[in-house]
Amino acid sequence: MSTLGSPGKAVALIAGPTASGKSDLAVELALAFSRRCVVINADSAQVYRDLKVLSARPSETDMRGVEHRLFGEWDGAHACSAADWAARARREIENSHLAGVLPILVGGTGLYLRTLLDGIAPVPPIDPAVREAVRAMPLAEAYAALGAEDAARAAALNPADTARITRSLEVVRSTRKPLAYWQQQRVGGIASHIDLHPLVLLPPREALYARCNARLARMLADDAIGEVRALLARELCPSLPVMRAIGVPEIAGYLRGEWPLEDALARSQQATRNYAKRQYTWFRRQTPRDWLRSESENCDLKAAFEILFAYWRLT
Repeated sequence: MSTLGSPGKAVALIAGPTASGKSDLAVELALAFSRRCVVINADSAQVYRDLKVLSARPSETDMRGVEHRLFGEWDGAHACSAADWAARARREIENSHLAGVLPILVGGTGLYLRTLLDGIAPVPPIDPAVREAVRAMPLAEAYAALGAEDAARAAALNPADTARITRSLEVVRSTRKPLAYWQQQRVGGIASHIDLHPLVLLPPREALYARCNARLARMLADDAIGEVRALLARELCPSLPVMRAIGVPEIAGYLRGEWPLEDALARSQQATRNYAKRQYTWFRRQTPRDWLRSESENCDLKAAFEILFAYWRLT
């Protein structure tokens, strides 16, 4: 748990896997303070306007009058990288502090949070010709090439991980140095400039998976099909993050007549559970040991953020 070094630089963080109740808890935290707060999104699906339903983006009712930032601000035609998001999040946090507002980060995208807090590897721009050549390679060929040119990186990756394999190969070919070299040099992180008060939600897994299943069923009832139909009508590049978001490929298959709606739901639920499992493992293993964790169904906000409450008294 953080000690309060500079109240004017305080940032609350509520993180954890999908369907763990982060968004509702962030609003509860904001409403518990007598001063103005703003909730800042740190979820890579909720940044896209096109994914209101399938990303479980908070509605006006869910927000309960609390200001929310970086929700639905990117058009799906443009990928929002971790660096893109971190740059915007930095500005939102800075503006909040200047206005005397408490920023509350909420989300489950570990890469976004790591980039914001620890900075990003200063990889030089990739030669467009190298990028085009690498991305035109069959995956097996790219993986073999990475094994020859950056064996350590290849050994650390799943041979089916297209995104990381192509990225690693284009970096070593374009810069003449492996990705690990650049990752040792982080720039732009804000961790040393803020007073972070983190809480990681890790509810019981079976309960979490049950929530995932129930939420997907509600999404279908809330016109997730119409949302995917609208996305397909835009004829966006299939490799864009918005087109690969959980639920989009599965419902798209239904709309193309490749499987029935029941299968689309089952596939989406399985994909969500798999994603939640990966997030759960990441937040349990990769976050600093001094970050507070809540492993119960209910979280005592006053206890979790006692230092902030001591400074900004409860209403």
